[in-house]
Amino acid sequence: MARTLDVIGEKWSLLVLRDLFRKGALRFQELERGLPGVAPNTLSARLKTLEKSGVIAARLYESHPPRYEYYLTDKGKALGPVLKALHKWGETYGQP
Repeated sequence: MARTLDVIGEKWSLLVLRDLFRKGALRFQELERGLPGVAPNTLSARLKTLEKSGVIAARLYESHPPRYEYYLTDKGKALGPVLKALHKWGETYGQP
């Protein structure tokens, strides 16, 4: 469990994964808009951590300046049941 939490055990990381599951590949600005309150440097750091862990990947969509969109890898897609279980728990037991 500790190894999993090292990768996804932070609020913004989980919310990034949630949005990628729901919406598919997203650009930085799209992720930022969907996560009110996240600082750009925090989002950037979470994306780098998730990418380094192989949970997401980035592909270039514009070269000048370089801009990327982020998407789930197979390793990231394997987290689907975990995220669904967290969502269900929150719906059942979370604070209103």
